[in-house]
Amino acid sequence: MPVPNLLVRSRRLLCDHLTPVAAYRRLVAPDDRTAPSFLFESVEQGGAVGRHSMLGARPALEILATKRQVTLVDHRRGSTRSLESDDPLSVARSLSERWIPFAPDGAPPAFHGGWVGVCGFDAVRWLEPAKLPFTDAPKDDRRLPDLHLGLYRSVVVFDHVTRLMHLVTAVPLEEHANESAARTAADEAIAALRAQITRPAKELEAAPIDIDTASSPSVPPRSSFDRSGFESAVRTAQEYVAAGDIFQVVLSQRLERETIADPFEIYRALRVVNPSPYMIYLQSAGAILVASSPEILCRTRGPMVVSRPLAGTRPRGADPVADAALEAELLADQKERAEHVMLVDLARNDLSRVCASGTVEVVRCMEVERFSHVMHISSTVTGRLHDGLGCWDALRASLPVGTVSGAPKIRAIQIIDELEPVRRGPYAGGIGCVGWNGD
Repeated sequence: MPVPNLLVRSRRLLCDHLTPVAAYRRLVAPDDRTAPSFLFESVEQGGAVGRHSMLGARPALEILATKRQVTLVDHRRGSTRSLESDDPLSVARSLSERWIPFAPDGAPPAFHGGWVGVCGFDAVRWLEPAKLPFTDAPKDDRRLPDLHLGLYRSVVVFDHVTRLMHLVTAVPLEEHANESAARTAADEAIAALRAQITRPAKELEAAPIDIDTASSPSVPPRSSFDRSGFESAVRTAQEYVAAGDIFQVVLSQRLERETIADPFEIYRALRVVNPSPYMIYLQSAGAILVASSPEILCRTRGPMVVSRPLAGTRPRGADPVADAALEAELLADQKERAEHVMLVDLARNDLSRVCASGTVEVVRCMEVERFSHVMHISSTVTGRLHDGLGCWDALRASLPVGTVSGAPKIRAIQIIDELEPVRRGPYAGGIGCVGWNGD
């Protein structure tokens, strides 16, 4: 039986006076836009999806990988090390396997600290190097890492149901003389985190949000395609489908706009305009990522893994009657149904690569989920991981999700490489966390 070597301590506080947005601003100053940090929120609160919001800043360790070049930054020791790896995800996995946490001391059933970051679309090339080599990838014009993970020892977790805030910290026993000393160090770290979170701070600006989502901007954004180029790419994709080369491919174009807006203020506006179960503000290497999504790439809890493909969309109706009519129209649309079934099959295939035979099943099929602006057809696919496999294997099997690539997945990505002019980078990859316990 493995012996625990990581002490996880927590404290509960009432949070009716503090929001996750305000708490983040007390950890990270407005002018500190390069500090690795994150705020993961659920703005549509109280349901089974997105009960908790988490935030943290200044990780103890960072992993950055571009193609096969990996950089490890140890902030506690003030050291940097470079290495080459055919599979940088395995570097994070090997580091994770060093830690065996004690049962969390009163922490919520959520993320208690560990890895947080972004895995880009092109990470799939580590997993399929023969079929998807980096040499076949489109132009890399932004030069962002393909992987950036931070190891966060201290995090703040908000529970939107109990209205409690949990301050959680983890301390390796090897850094202290005994467990008692580690416990003291953990309590001191929590006290320091509490002082940061509760200290008097400048109030967030209560500015009006004048956002017109119904009209187009006066100056259109710049696209990675021109119109004729995009239409040509779509026609080529249709030819591949007609020839039986693929069933579906999901083309994308990048839209760019210059702005003087602060990224965090953009996030604050997004959470009002488009609230979703998964709201993301992530200060990463070379970029600040702001996102709003109802969809998970994959989720593991112990040996169980979940994939929830969303495919098939209609706008929300103006009233319940219109909503019901649009839902009926969506479920009656043969194209939308066929696409959804295809992507459910792809999710089943992905999970079957890492799950025990006979354990992969569709537990919810073709249900309509309603969000702030749209409704989607949703299904839930689950499986039990093979003995000896864990969350990193589930992630490898799932990247990138079929709803943003196509089916069959590898051939669809090859066609994306052929037709899209620039690399996708973080788009269509995954943003998330891996806890000390491997969830």
